[in-house]
Amino acid sequence: MGIPRDNAATMEIEFKFCIPPDRLAAVQAAVRRGRCVAIRMEARYFDTPDGALASRGIAFRLRREGDQWVQTVKALGDGPLDRQEHNVARGPAIEGIAPEPLPQLHSGTVAGARLQQALQTAGGPLVETYGTEMDRLTRDITRHGTVVELALDTGRVVAHRGTAQQAEAPICELELELKAGPVTGLAALAAQWATRHGLYLSTVSKAERGERLLAPAGSPSGIPIPSDSPASSGSPRKARPRSPLYQQLPAGQALQRAVVAQCLQQILGPASDIAEGASDEELLHQLRIGIRRLRTALRELAPLAPGNFDPAWEPPLVHVFQQLGHLRDRSQVMQRIGAELRDAGAPPLSTHPNDTTGLEAQAAQHIVRDAACQEALVYLMAFSTPGLNATGDAAAGLDARATRHLLQQRLRALHAQVQKGARGFATRTPQAQHRLRKRLKRLRYLTEFVAPALDAHSARFLDSLQPALSALGRLNDERVAAALYRELAESGDLKAWFGAGWLAGRQAQSVAACEQALGQIEEAPRLRKTGKR
Repeated sequence: MGIPRDNAATMEIEFKFCIPPDRLAAVQAAVRRGRCVAIRMEARYFDTPDGALASRGIAFRLRREGDQWVQTVKALGDGPLDRQEHNVARGPAIEGIAPEPLPQLHSGTVAGARLQQALQTAGGPLVETYGTEMDRLTRDITRHGTVVELALDTGRVVAHRGTAQQAEAPICELELELKAGPVTGLAALAAQWATRHGLYLSTVSKAERGERLLAPAGSPSGIPIPSDSPASSGSPRKARPRSPLYQQLPAGQALQRAVVAQCLQQILGPASDIAEGASDEELLHQLRIGIRRLRTALRELAPLAPGNFDPAWEPPLVHVFQQLGHLRDRSQVMQRIGAELRDAGAPPLSTHPNDTTGLEAQAAQHIVRDAACQEALVYLMAFSTPGLNATGDAAAGLDARATRHLLQQRLRALHAQVQKGARGFATRTPQAQHRLRKRLKRLRYLTEFVAPALDAHSARFLDSLQPALSALGRLNDERVAAALYRELAESGDLKAWFGAGWLAGRQAQSVAACEQALGQIEEAPRLRKTGKR
């Protein structure tokens, strides 16, 4: 931020928040309460015709900052808060004339190496793709040994400038970047600003916003761009595949941090897009899976380094998970079961529980923007960030041998609970059957967390869980749909009784399918003796 030093290579650690329009004036006033600096910025972004940089999560730009040109390359970092960046001062700005982009000026840096590697396989020369025009207001805050730079950006991203296809999206965001001190101090300040002003986290960069403007209407952008701005109202991103956790099993806090970071990778993108108003059902699905995986990590990995996980993190996640689940029940479940009922000859309902897409998007947006949820995500992101005194005095936890022993115990215990619950499954209450489904999910996620350190049997074991998970999921959906159809029928839509009766008649068959699938689960894998640290 500001005008960087020549050849400055950095790993930035920062939070980025979207600002609701009705909160902008208050945020501007708050930033101006200290000594601040205003600067006008205009940027030009470059890529190859085949999108070689964007597809690899690289942003390459020339930006006019006041009366100077600065060339920057950004690449994805290792955690949800950090990214690789290298800046080069390109000299004074001359009206209407921008310097030629020179990728070689970033040689010798991590971001520069990734840029050069992408260009070597590119299908053409660099061309300008889109640009930004914005005003930045910056101010430094020092608190308890932590120095944080606030940067308020307002303006727009413009694509196809000067053509009949010109398109633009607004920029309205607040960034908090760590300049000195522990990440925990940055997180505390970020949580305070977010709560006070109703801000919500965003992982969508100005570069990705530009890519969305370039994309054909209705096509989702699956491009992992380094985060440096809020989301636009364009198409949501496709979920990125999760990166491997590690090659060798970490111990104690290191394993906690690695797993939390991977869970956040699945959560933050969908949460960001939903908070911006996206209504894609897959985003909601991925967000709920990510939250369930994170809750498993917080429960099962807490003993590895007791005291590192704040008990206040989980309740807001549970609330969001449950509220989004209610939305899913009334949309995806009813839509899927409704199609089967129509094939079975069900009369059309007098009411239309699925005709609420717009309302559901607004409800999901409100749920994800919840202040407690945003605060929990801020602290979880800080916890997962390695280096730079990220976690202050957090406990290092168990050593490698004790970590392996505890994880093996937890895998065995969960597997034993699943086996016990599977015996006589048909005679158990619906509540007990649902508890078994949740335990089975925890067993699956914990196995995935430690999979790189398990024996060769792990892949086969995970495969053996899937039929039971699918059957239990189907049983749960049928019960949810049955309750909704009964609710509709009792409220006056008599045609809904067909669905309620049809679903009731399927219960025995679905329970039997669950019992059969549960019997196919293999013995739990073991952690390998090799790979000790």
